[in-house]
Amino acid sequence: MKSSRLCMVLLVAESVLVIASWLLSALRLEGVRSMLSSEGIRWFIGSFSNIVASPLLAWLLLILIACGSIQQSGVIPLLGSKSKISFRDRLALRVASVFVVLYAIVICLLTIMPHAILLSVKGSLFPSAFSRSILPIVCFGVTLFSVVFAMMSGHKKTGEDIIEILSYGIRQGASYIIVYILAIQFYASLRFVFG
Repeated sequence: MKSSRLCMVLLVAESVLVIASWLLSALRLEGVRSMLSSEGIRWFIGSFSNIVASPLLAWLLLILIACGSIQQSGVIPLLGSKSKISFRDRLALRVASVFVVLYAIVICLLTIMPHAILLSVKGSLFPSAFSRSILPIVCFGVTLFSVVFAMMSGHKKTGEDIIEILSYGIRQGASYIIVYILAIQFYASLRFVFG
């Protein structure tokens, strides 16, 4: 499995960095801090949560939720199917599409109107609250479409089924979350040692 190999590489790299930082700081190289010093240990333990809790983690979780919900909704087999789509599935596609169009209209009203809420202070889209939240906006739209389709088509009926749809991607992509944690910590450690 690729993610397990990547995790092992990141763990080994972090271990090598810890030892190398100690050796290089013992040689009194300027600009190198040891991760085994009191400062390094305090930094590693004290800032671990802040390092991991970045917008990248939120984006990863939202992408996993959106991908999992579209897979579990039952819409993907319909898109590639050459057989006739049932009336209920056609109706579910139409209703889900209406929800997404309404969602897009709301987002447009929040961005393209004069003095719109999601524009920057200068009235531009980039940079603005809208540009910083494009990924969450898209992920929410995909998730909304998936959930509405699943409910309308009868593939999912209860609240527990909806939670199943929303959590499926996170369960399937749990290894990516581990890789993210190891990678972001290794990157932060590099910045601590040589920064």
